[in-house]
Amino acid sequence: MLGYGLGVRTPWIVGVSGASGTPYAAAVLRALLEAGCAVDLVVSRAARLTILDETGAKFRDAHWRDDLATWLGIGLAAADLVHWPAGDLAAGPSSGSYPARGMVVVPASTAACAGIAIGLSKDLLQRSAEVTLKEHRRLVVVPRETPVTRSHLQHLLTLHDLGAVVLPASPGFYSAGARANAAELVDFVAGKVLDAIEVPHTLFTRWKGR
Repeated sequence: MLGYGLGVRTPWIVGVSGASGTPYAAAVLRALLEAGCAVDLVVSRAARLTILDETGAKFRDAHWRDDLATWLGIGLAAADLVHWPAGDLAAGPSSGSYPARGMVVVPASTAACAGIAIGLSKDLLQRSAEVTLKEHRRLVVVPRETPVTRSHLQHLLTLHDLGAVVLPASPGFYSAGARANAAELVDFVAGKVLDAIEVPHTLFTRWKGR
């Protein structure tokens, strides 16, 4: 991957869409920040309602840092973190000249996948993902919907053909065993996301053979 030179901030962009599965987003964000990565965050309008429904945490533009700390359950004083409102189509990540390492969309709703696949750019999340593709940066989408329709499969295939990594939220049980709790299953998926973007982590125990 081409760099931007020393001293230039090159974040991972994390887009959170309105699909169920916001704990996956929280686990990915915590792991990126704990790894010392710079992060740019885009939370769709629908995602704010899902975050509230699934976690009880609010996410407001005017109080995003405090709200994010509550949602993630960690302090953010030292975090290299930028938030861009989803409606701001003039934001940094909307341009290919904005330095970024790549983007993760987690969870990725069927609507977000479709919009990215056809280049709809209806909000900053979709536009940022489209920019990531056109600049040949790593894009990881984490769909959680089940079952899936033919149109959804077609959009995922299009994303794959465009160079994206399609990483369904499908936790493995071998890491923590049949008695794995929900947090361990969430961390497994988050760990696979970090593997896809080559960020070191200790979110799950790796298979070493019998």
